[in-house]
Amino acid sequence: MRLRLFGLLGGIYLFLSVILRIVLWISFGESAKVTLFDLPSILLIGLVNDSLQLIYLLAPLTLLSLLIPPRWFQKKTFEKVTATLVFALLFGLFYLQPVEYFFFDEFDSRFNLVAVDYLMYPHEVFVNLWESFPIMWFLAGNTILTLLAYKYVWPRIKTSFITDRMDARPWSFAIKHFALVVLMAFTFSTNSLHFSSNRVINEISSNGISSLFNALWSSELDYNLYYSTLSNDKAYSIMRQHLSKLGGELTFDTGNSISRSFKGSTNGYGKKNIIILSEESLGAGFVGAYGDTRGLTPNFDRLSKTGLLFENAYATGTRTVRGLEAMMTSFPPIPSESILKRPNNEDIANWGEVLKKHDYRVSFLYGGFGMFDNMNHFFGSNGFELSDRTDVKEQTFANIWGVCDQDLFKHAMSYYDDVSKNGQPFFSLIMTTSNHKPYTFPKGIPGVPESGGGRDAGVRYADYAIGEFFKEAPKHDWFKNSIIVVIADHDARVYGRALVPVERYRIPLLIIADGVITPGTIDTRISQIDLMPTVIGMLGLPYEGPFYGNNLLVKDFPTKQPVLISHNHNVAMLDKNSLSVLGLQKTESTYSYNPVTNIQKQIKPKRKALKLATSYFQTAFELFQNHKYVLQ
Repeated sequence: MRLRLFGLLGGIYLFLSVILRIVLWISFGESAKVTLFDLPSILLIGLVNDSLQLIYLLAPLTLLSLLIPPRWFQKKTFEKVTATLVFALLFGLFYLQPVEYFFFDEFDSRFNLVAVDYLMYPHEVFVNLWESFPIMWFLAGNTILTLLAYKYVWPRIKTSFITDRMDARPWSFAIKHFALVVLMAFTFSTNSLHFSSNRVINEISSNGISSLFNALWSSELDYNLYYSTLSNDKAYSIMRQHLSKLGGELTFDTGNSISRSFKGSTNGYGKKNIIILSEESLGAGFVGAYGDTRGLTPNFDRLSKTGLLFENAYATGTRTVRGLEAMMTSFPPIPSESILKRPNNEDIANWGEVLKKHDYRVSFLYGGFGMFDNMNHFFGSNGFELSDRTDVKEQTFANIWGVCDQDLFKHAMSYYDDVSKNGQPFFSLIMTTSNHKPYTFPKGIPGVPESGGGRDAGVRYADYAIGEFFKEAPKHDWFKNSIIVVIADHDARVYGRALVPVERYRIPLLIIADGVITPGTIDTRISQIDLMPTVIGMLGLPYEGPFYGNNLLVKDFPTKQPVLISHNHNVAMLDKNSLSVLGLQKTESTYSYNPVTNIQKQIKPKRKALKLATSYFQTAFELFQNHKYVLQ
């Protein structure tokens, strides 16, 4: 009975996996240049990956067969329990296929760290799925397919209860099975059979369940164990030399410190309010000012002519917490988890604390519930006043992720009216939520359906709310003394065949100060970690700290300075026209990158650039891990 059960369930699992792989190739292969000639290799390697994963998946059943007394197999009650278990397993196998498909559609990947993050917040994710997809129809279809499979499978298993003798526990089989599990654990990993330079080919041929467990295991890695390293002294020496060339003066002559001091400037704008509008998922590819022709962002495009537009701005990651981490702490995106969600992230160096030394009030305003992604804990533990969805009294529209951007902006303007009453300057970060599945919006917005409009509707609504903010804000006293930044946390969907698809990290960045900033464009490459050093440099305020970011507006600043990127388990540094990539198992690789065509080609490793990239991430991990990324 055991072998028949394993064979039937395993056969169905392998069959469904092959079908899913073909569907993924049909749906996403063409855009990533995965050809028909690649399909046989994908299916073959995929079958091997699935078969290896099956050894793990069947192990619990082998364990159960050891634990269950043999006499139970002849009892009707156990037969019913087994029938229920078989039905549940079949239901799970069929349900997994559309889940994997839609995850791939959204993230161009098998299950990864995003899936792990979503598992931590089941309520938000379940409601989002319920509002985004016809879940009842999926469940109904899944149930029908499960019943059909069950009708085929169960009679063949049931006969075993009558014909098979179960008078002993299967020790020999179990020992062989578990020995194979141990051998697999030490021999193969999720990425062992990656065979192509095309990332999407490797993703389609991978096994989704294996990818999920790999993400769970690696959600908070020790950098020094798994990534390329130098001696600590060498890494800090490289980092100190590099940063000292980009501005400021090192505050310690020697040692493992990158802290720099920056003098103030009488030519700066002085203590102006700083407001950052961090826009959910608003990649540069959606914005007309960056070349899009769909007309999705008329308000941003109009505003771009009134401020300073950065034409080559990059996000550090693919999640909101990465964007917030970079903007508020100027900290590199070390592998796996953002420091917003890591333990011991209290009282670290951040721009709120810098500005509080200049008598600013600092705040974080969020359209959702601040407990999500540990936001309230992080910002509250680092000196920020907090205001989230629970404080927005006038809510005209909300979905599972938060209040609509219009309501959030109205709340923010009222909040700023209060904090600026005594003339004290303020620094505030606003994080929006509307441009996100299920893409539901208030009634009556021109060109934005209440639902069903998808990502384009999300961009249109985000742009509409930005326009409304800049229409209303000038009516408030604090506006004329404010610098307002419009920036995205990350792009909507990071996809492509490259190991690190750099072009999908480009984001809009616009700085507006009414009557102060001369409108223009800046083509210097800028990262989110450079945002606040640049803004504070514009104000002319002095500061000191271990920040990795730089003021791009200083004279003779290099136009193609390094920008740092995190993509799944890889971290990378884009420097000039080459990309240095650091991966698990201490792998290193270098790619040429053409920013016009976005074509990458693997080239001979550039040792100097790889050492600089290693120094960035190694020193950042060491400073955070030892709680030395702090203000003195």
